[in-house]
Amino acid sequence: MSATPLASVLFVCVHNAGRSQMAAGFLSHLAGDRIEVRSAGSIPGEQVNPAAVEAMREVGVDIARRQPKLLTTEAVQASDYVITMGCGDACPVFPGKKYLDWALEDPAGKGVESVRPIRDEIKARVENLISEIDARPEA
Repeated sequence: MSATPLASVLFVCVHNAGRSQMAAGFLSHLAGDRIEVRSAGSIPGEQVNPAAVEAMREVGVDIARRQPKLLTTEAVQASDYVITMGCGDACPVFPGKKYLDWALEDPAGKGVESVRPIRDEIKARVENLISEIDARPEA
């Protein structure tokens, strides 16, 4: 295995406190260092959603120490895949990037019971993304 990641993925949502943090947590957990992972928000929150932290903890993924980050042009430029989750037009578009929009319910203000199905949908999408990246021809 080479030291160079197969791809770089940026997950973007408005507050970078729920969906994008869970997606980044799953991708890091499932792909390890094979895929570079970033997450950011167009209007970052103060902290990661506690219900998202608890829902992820239940499946063995710790996102408790993560901090929401502001979306930057540099983060988009440095990524092969840009996956948006309800951030609208806030994400800059650059040629040569693969853009995906994952329509996912926002976990903000919801309890852990309501966040679990969102978490499970994110996990399934991340697993499909890993399969897609693994299937890409080597550049």
